Amino acid sequence: MRSVSAFAVTPASVSSRRRVVVLGSTGSIGTSCLDVIAHLPTRLQALGLSAHASWEALSEQAQRFRPRWITVTDPALMPRLERSTLPASCALLCGDEGIVTMVSDPEVDVVVSAIVGAAGLTGTWAALEAGKTVAFANKETLVMAGPLVMDLAARRQARLLPVDSEHSAIFQALQGSSPREVERVVLTASGGPFRGRTRKELADVSVEQALQHPTWRMGPKITIDSATLMNKALEIIEARWLFDLDPARIEVIIHPESVIHSFVEFTDGSILAQLSPPDMRLPIQYALTYPERLAGPTKRLNWRELSAWHFQQPDHDTFPALQLGFEVARRGGTCGAVLNAANEAAVGRFLVGELSFLDIVTACRAVLEHHHFSAAPSLAELATLDRWARQEVMRWTHLHHSTTRT
Repeated sequence: MRSVSAFAVTPASVSSRRRVVVLGSTGSIGTSCLDVIAHLPTRLQALGLSAHASWEALSEQAQRFRPRWITVTDPALMPRLERSTLPASCALLCGDEGIVTMVSDPEVDVVVSAIVGAAGLTGTWAALEAGKTVAFANKETLVMAGPLVMDLAARRQARLLPVDSEHSAIFQALQGSSPREVERVVLTASGGPFRGRTRKELADVSVEQALQHPTWRMGPKITIDSATLMNKALEIIEARWLFDLDPARIEVIIHPESVIHSFVEFTDGSILAQLSPPDMRLPIQYALTYPERLAGPTKRLNWRELSAWHFQQPDHDTFPALQLGFEVARRGGTCGAVLNAANEAAVGRFLVGELSFLDIVTACRAVLEHHHFSAAPSLAELATLDRWARQEVMRWTHLHHSTTRT
């Protein structure tokens, strides 16, 4: 397990006002991040923002936060943008080049990587190359290229701070402890909207039903991942690389209330957990202000209203995504990139009605089992396999439809 000292901060690195670039500022994590920044104006400043296609929302954010730059990552939008809606001091950048310009600037202290999916790897990689602190909600970066990313961070003396509530909880619980004292970590999962259902009952799940998460408000892709438990599978892989854990020391437990965000069990039998209401602004703020804790916008637990918390073992037969997560964490190599790309493509097909809910994980396993495995791939190889896996899901979808029709 990676030494906790790898995440340490010296007093000199704590500045009075940290300058932040938010990649994916119009998504659920990005807007929560800007809410934290708005509540801590003497400690945090939004220096750069990016979005892919949500120009109106990005323009409104630029008017409110007055960043130095904004970046639109979809080049096709550029000719149609109304630059007059931007503050005069705000530069409009485009594509990956704009992302790299923002995250590499010497005045930037923290980069928030909140772009969903494989697209988030570019900005995270560039920020780590520049030696920045990266507060990352984009778990796909470590799922796809965990060893390469952690090696880059070490070489550039950059810092990765988790924003996912589960990994933030583990990170907080590990503070002050030696890696050799850790017995295991336990990731909690809400169970999503279909907790307690049988596999037969999920055969005809609609998109609308799958998007009704009981405790969290997230974007559609992550919400579907939560419903299949693929989100937890990806978090298993993320924890394996971020904390340098043997996958055998990672477990998952269902906790419907989403108040306990994860556990760390130590060799003496002690267990530390991090608790808070299900509000992403808390782990975001902790990453932005680490190692300090400040009063912020998040709501508090009302201890007088608490009655009981519940736990149960996950149903691996109904939700086979979890086993995929453990398998990929054990194998490493190219498996993470293939699983992530296949899942993104399969979720996309489900959202437009071309795959059933249960087909999502089935398609992922089929693609994973038929790829050419490499134990130590390069970044270029991972990018090639990412494209291949997406194409394979399309091919699998077509063949599956042809088979079911006949």
